[in-house]
Parts: sequence; C-alpha cells; structure tokens
Amino acid sequence: MPNASERSAGPGFRVEVDQNPYLPLGGTEVHAVVSVTSDGPVGAGSSVPASEVIIVDTSGSMYGEKIHAAKRAARAAVETLRDGVRFAVVAGHREAEMIYPDGVHLAEADASTRAEALAAVGRLRADGGTRMGAWLLRAAELFDTAGGGIRHAILLTDGQNNEVPDVFDRVLQRVAGSFVCDCRGVGTDWKVEELRRIDAALLGGGPGIVADPADLEADFRAMAQASMGKAVADVALRLWTPPNAVVRYVKQVAPTVQDLTHRAVERVTRAGGDYPTGSWGTESRDYHVCVEVPPGDPGRQLRAGWVRVVLPGEGGAQEQVLASGNILAEWTSDEARVTGINPRVAHYTGQVELAQAIQDGLDARREGDDATATTRLGRAVALAHESGNEETARLLDRVVDVVDAATGTVRLRTSVDKVDEMTLDTNSTRTVRTRPDPGGPGPGGAPGPG
Repeated sequence: MPNASERSAGPGFRVEVDQNPYLPLGGTEVHAVVSVTSDGPVGAGSSVPASEVIIVDTSGSMYGEKIHAAKRAARAAVETLRDGVRFAVVAGHREAEMIYPDGVHLAEADASTRAEALAAVGRLRADGGTRMGAWLLRAAELFDTAGGGIRHAILLTDGQNNEVPDVFDRVLQRVAGSFVCDCRGVGTDWKVEELRRIDAALLGGGPGIVADPADLEADFRAMAQASMGKAVADVALRLWTPPNAVVRYVKQVAPTVQDLTHRAVERVTRAGGDYPTGSWGTESRDYHVCVEVPPGDPGRQLRAGWVRVVLPGEGGAQEQVLASGNILAEWTSDEARVTGINPRVAHYTGQVELAQAIQDGLDARREGDDATATTRLGRAVALAHESGNEETARLLDRVVDVVDAATGTVRLRTSVDKVDEMTLDTNSTRTVRTRPDPGGPGPGGAPGPG
C-alpha cells in the first residue's frame, strides 16, 4: 500500500512511499520503495548556474574515424550549451590537456566563445595513453573554479585505463560526488566495469556503449541537452531512523540500479544520514530502503524511517526540505497481513537481482565457467520475463538461446558478438519502472520528529 507523502510549498518535489508495513511477531526488516518526483524544481533550468566539461579520449587507439566522430560529437555538445553556462573541452591521453579555453579555467558560453571552442576542437589528435584518473582530476579542478550550481561532465573513451589500480581508486575517492559524470565507450576495446565505477562514484545515468562512431554526435547532443534541463544540484535523500535501528541498504532502483548504502554522510544531530542523488530536472527516481528495527509487541506501531528530500544551503543559506514521507512498521499475528509483499518492493527486488544475475553470468562466461554462466543468465532470462523487461529480454536473447523463458532454461551460444555482450552488460543496471498503487495513500503522513 502506498504511504502518504508530504510536499513543500517551495521547489516542486514530492515523495511517495510504497510498502507493506505489517511485520510478523519477532520480525525486524522493514522494506519500502521511496519514489521521488521533481516537476520543475527551483524555477527553470536556464536560471540556474551550470558548468559543463567535455572530456574526449585522444589516446592513440582513437586514430581514424573514431577521432573524427569524437570531434563532431564534442562540437554538437558545445553547440547545445545555453548562454551563460561555463564550460571547457579537455583532451584525455597520458594527461588531461586543455583544448578550450587556454589555461585551467572555464569559459562562459556565448556566440563568440562557442565559435572559438568549435574551432579549437579541431586540434584534437589521437596520440598517447589512457589515464582516466588524470582526466577526472582535471574536471574536478575545473569545477572547483565554478562555485555552485549544476556541475556535469561527459567522458568518452575507447580503451582501457592504464593507471595503477591504487592510483585510480584514490582518484575515485577524491572526486566522488563532486560533480555528475556520464560515461560513454565507443567501440568494444574498453572495460564496462571501469566506466561503471566512474558512474557509481559520480552518480551518472549508467555507462553506455556507442558501437558505431557515427552515433556519437547524436548521443553527445542528447547528454548535453539533458544536462541543460537540470534545475537543481546536490539534492540529498535524508533518512532518519529511530534509536537502535540499522539501515541495511539504500539503493536507487529506477531508472538505474545504484547502491548508495555506503555513500551516506552522517549528521552530527539526530537528523540521520544524507545520501547523495546528484542533479535533478523534471524526472522521477525510485529508491529501495531496508531498515532493521528491534522487534515489537503485537499491535505496536513504529515510524521505522522518515525520508526527506533536502537541498543543502550554500554560502550560509539555510537548507530547504523539499518533500518528505514516512516508512512505517506494525507488528501483528495476522498471517494474511504479514505475508503480503508490496508489488513495487517485489518488482524492484527482482530488478536488482536481474542486474546482478546478468553481471555474474557474463563474468562467468568470460572466465570459461559455462555452468555458472548458464545458471545465472538463465535466472536473468526468467526475471526479465517475469517483470516485463522486454529490452533486457531482447538483449539476453542475443547471448543465450532461450528454451523456456518462464523457467529460465537456456543454452549458451557458442559465438556471441562482443557488441551484444557489452550492450547487455551496460544495460544490466537499467530497470523498468512500476507505477504506484492506484488505490491511493494509506497511513503514515504524520509529521516526522523534530
């Protein structure tokens, strides 16, 4: 049943909570799907300060059609920037080379600077290695000069990172949450997991594969347009829980799977932890929250969690609570009540399992473990069929021969196009959404603790 939501009179956010609050006697785990919707927060996107950094891999492997396509794509992104946006174009190889503007700073977009940048993109040349950590550090340095507002980067690569793993790990820790980055891999010689790690640290929309360089231009334009549509930055999902409760996990489950559990910034007061969600435009996202609470007596009711969407204050300004909702628990001996699983919780539990099954199956296939690959990819087929995830089912069908989708009976294909395998891998974290129960809100809209 959907819980009641609260909505502020300010920016246009709302929160809806779907769950079955009833626990069996002795039960401790409370599950809820928290849906956050923004329908035009904090005014129009054009009024919000924004910065954009376009990072193009110019390593030696980009030689030929790929570098020409990358130039067209970078120009398309620059042309999409609205007046007033601060921006830069960076060439990524052994180092992060400033292509436009000269020097480590951002230019302000207008007719003149866009024309200069379009001309400067012509200097992109394919030569050198691939050090993605250096590219990300340069982007963070550029964004530091911009102050607040929307901070978005586009990163394009066609190869594998040459940095020492420990160095790359430290870079990801250093830049995590400092800006949003959407990653694209062109061709099939890059590693999905490397871009997925960048995406996780920088709250992107999921790594994407562009198999044909000719498609880069449209993809870059679309990413830049989406960035220009963002209207509020650094939104946090704040979760308060009662004493002796433990947050087991907080996962974004739509439109992509993103585990935020270990990203919480603990607060010094009893206000709970803040989970970063990045920048928002007009969109909806769903989060699966699991809280463990001490068992209660029959009939006892408990607020197991209080979820708030918070916009931190900048420059001494007071933070804004944009919307809130409650996660409830009630203990009962009524078996009919406790055995009912909320459909949205069940759906997203399956979608998260689907993503993991695909990644496990593809890893096993690459390692030559055909038995595990068959089992895990078969499970993925069954979950995709059950949830109606037609896109994922179609991609799986290119990697396995499906004997029975309902039971997950499959045979591994002896030959699989690498593009098909990587497309399935990159799309594994993209989920299909459910709609809230039309039955209307249930109990739980009382104000949260002070």
